[in-house]
Amino acid sequence: MRSTFLGAAGLLLALAAAPAAPLSGGQTGPDFDRKVQAFLDRHAGKWHDMNISEADGRILYDIIVKAKYTRALEIGTSTGHSGIWIAWALSKTGGKLITIDVDEGRHLQAVANFREAGLEAFIDARLADAHDLVPALPGPFDFVFCDADKDWYKNYFIAVLPKLTVGGAFTAHNVSPRQRGGGWGSASFVDYVLALPAMETTFAEGSRAGMSVSYKRADK
Repeated sequence: MRSTFLGAAGLLLALAAAPAAPLSGGQTGPDFDRKVQAFLDRHAGKWHDMNISEADGRILYDIIVKAKYTRALEIGTSTGHSGIWIAWALSKTGGKLITIDVDEGRHLQAVANFREAGLEAFIDARLADAHDLVPALPGPFDFVFCDADKDWYKNYFIAVLPKLTVGGAFTAHNVSPRQRGGGWGSASFVDYVLALPAMETTFAEGSRAGMSVSYKRADK
């Protein structure tokens, strides 16, 4: 999902850069969970526009809940399937998600989906160029999901890494160990992240599209 900023620049970008603080407390009530699950059931098999699969959504959910992450960034919202899984997990940890997409139609549909699922309080959806906004966001983040333009993955990672907390995870979609040595697109990201001693990178089992999970083990 290529991102190109649709707003006026400078001042607007600076105003958009400050992330919201995590929410206090979590949502754990059965009624809340039933509402989110009912939304996902109604929309099962209907996610297009480069959205992730349900299996990949569950992988993201499990990573966040297990590590108790609270400050999440998503690069590439599409119409919101991944954001729903991420925000549902954050509702358990008291966290919040910033998600970015360039396309106004996808952005508006995602916002409507977040509202219908009952998760809008956990999501700050931005219509912006991720090339510009990601470097401008101050962070810190403890969880990042990257599913945007593949040839920019390495650049997104380099921009986010100083803001990623030790113990935090940078996950990237549509990547696999088979891409090593490819030299272009997301392959350059795979080669780069696997060579970093401060990152511990694995590839998620059960992801048909392929997903890398890189944990930051040290600041250097």
